[in-house]
Order: sequence, then structure tokens, then C-alpha cells
Amino acid sequence: MPAVAASALRRLGGDLAIARKRRKQSLRAWAARLNVSVPTLMKMEMGDPAVSVGVYATAIWMIQRQEALATLADPAQDLAALEADVQAASRRGGRRHE
Repeated sequence: MPAVAASALRRLGGDLAIARKRRKQSLRAWAARLNVSVPTLMKMEMGDPAVSVGVYATAIWMIQRQEALATLADPAQDLAALEADVQAASRRGGRRHE
């Protein structure tokens, strides 16, 4: 896993831990709601990449942020692909269709 991705996952886990604590929810209560063990929840809160994306997604839903999850890979925000589209259009631009 690239270091920047691991760092982002650790931040997500930490942010989810803060969200749980701000809601005054115990590890045991959140683990039960997520249908995971307390050790798995603790791993998620540390950003462990071995924890299922479904567990992360459910935790995001539990804090009512699922719309943010839904837009993570939004094609309209994929700048590398958009740049490739622009370059391809530029290459085609020299040919006129009349």
C-alpha cells in the first residue's frame, strides 16, 4: 500500500474513533452495531487496511457521512482521466469533419 494511502486510512480510522467518542459510545456498543469484534473495531480505528471496506463504510454511515463515501471516486473529480480526455480531444482537434 502506498504510504500516502496508508496515512489517509490511519486518519480515517482516527476520525472515526473521535466520532465514536464524541457520541459517547463505547467500543463494545459500536462493535455490536458494526457486527464486528471489539479488536476489529480497534484495528479499524487505527486505520488497519486488513479491516473490510464494508466495516469502514458502515461506520461512515453510522456517523451519517455516507454521501462523502459515495463521491470518493466520482469520475467528474478524476483529474488524471479528465486530463487524458482533454489531450485526446486535442489530438483529434486537428481533423475537421465537414
